[in-house]
Amino acid sequence: MPSAVSSSGGALAVLRFGRFAAMGVVAALILIAGVWASWGTAQYAMLTKGRERGTVEVTWCGATTCSGPYTPLSPGSQPRAKVVLENSVAVEEGRAYTVVLKPGGGEAVRAGSAGILYAWVPLGGALLLASVVVAGGLLRTRAGWVMALSGTALLTAAFLVV
Repeated sequence: MPSAVSSSGGALAVLRFGRFAAMGVVAALILIAGVWASWGTAQYAMLTKGRERGTVEVTWCGATTCSGPYTPLSPGSQPRAKVVLENSVAVEEGRAYTVVLKPGGGEAVRAGSAGILYAWVPLGGALLLASVVVAGGLLRTRAGWVMALSGTALLTAAFLVV
């Protein structure tokens, strides 16, 4: 009989390890997806050295994009009649925004603290989602709370600044 008890204890340990491994992978994938989604825009908003910087006066907004004339602020940048900016709650027709142009010069990303915080919003959402997995699946309550509060702080700061 002792062998049956020890084998069931080993099976439970394997199952417990499998659950922790699976939840760890899920949490890691959620966070990697959040960073990946954010970095596509954040790299332009954060790493502005050597990039064209200027302002866009938004004159037209459609369903997904806004556009307007570009006025350069950085040396070597050329004025453009039309630059496209993503239409979001942070962009209004008739206002001017400081932007960084993506390579190719037709697409712009908001610059400054508002642009940086807005670019990292997907990571804030990923932190909130992963916090549930970490706290519930990995049984790391404190780490889950830290992640949830970090995500909430990021989303709140983006909401207030943008």
